[in-house]
Amino acid sequence: MAAHFDLPDIKLFVNIAEANSLTRGAERSHMSLPAASIRIKNLEEGLGIKLLYRTSQGVTLTPPGQAFMHHARRILQQLADLRVDLAEYVKGSKGHVRIFANTTAMAEFLPAVLPKFLANHPDVNVDLKERLSNEIVRAVSEGKVDIGIVAGNVHTEGLEVLPYVEDRLVLVTSDSHSLANRADVRFEEALEFDFVGMLEASAIHGFLTQAANNLHRSIKIRIQVGNFEAASRMIASNVGIGILPYSAASRHAKSMSIRIVELKEEWAIRKLQICVKSVQSLPVFARELIEMLVETTAE
Repeated sequence: MAAHFDLPDIKLFVNIAEANSLTRGAERSHMSLPAASIRIKNLEEGLGIKLLYRTSQGVTLTPPGQAFMHHARRILQQLADLRVDLAEYVKGSKGHVRIFANTTAMAEFLPAVLPKFLANHPDVNVDLKERLSNEIVRAVSEGKVDIGIVAGNVHTEGLEVLPYVEDRLVLVTSDSHSLANRADVRFEEALEFDFVGMLEASAIHGFLTQAANNLHRSIKIRIQVGNFEAASRMIASNVGIGILPYSAASRHAKSMSIRIVELKEEWAIRKLQICVKSVQSLPVFARELIEMLVETTAE
């Protein structure tokens, strides 16, 4: 296949596909309709396949056109990411690390490392966002982020994976709750009670909601809060029970009237892993951050 096309061709195709119209796509590309038609015709002839169905109502994508659209959007997104990264250099920042992490890593482990890393690298910026593990793996695979921190049984084929730290989810109750003196409890039994939950945007909320859905149940959320400390305070005040990482629950149990009860579910054991497309392809400062993360949890 001797296909020859350039960035304007890709942008034009995306504009046409999104508008379902050659005319509007040409307008979005600041191009005349005849010029746009010739470009698309040359693109299809070069590829040897039809990308668009043309009708009196507009255009739609053929199956090969859908595949071309998928890759075209990725190329344009990568170009946008490149512009963002280069803009950091223009502003005087020489490095940029993009990280997606789950709730536990965000709240319990990264805060101990990132301040030191940033102090040691004043010319590096960190873009940190919380996501569900499946979303994190997808983002790393697609090159949208440099480093992902995931937990649980997620498929990481094609990525380099480093063991990070092990934590577990536990049930947290007030001292006076009926479950407070239990050694362990099933998640399904805990669902009978009101919960103090994390915000809907948090990864742990999404994870627990899915776990409840798998039991054809729902979580009775009494109140949602933004962090583990606030959750612990609400639980201590008998607002409801909650499920938190043991690392957070054990810390807050030292100063609050809360009890920790083991969960019997296998998914309660959370083995956190660091995943990247390729360690060696990362900038030196990103590799140094990974080393700091691993060293900190090994201490």
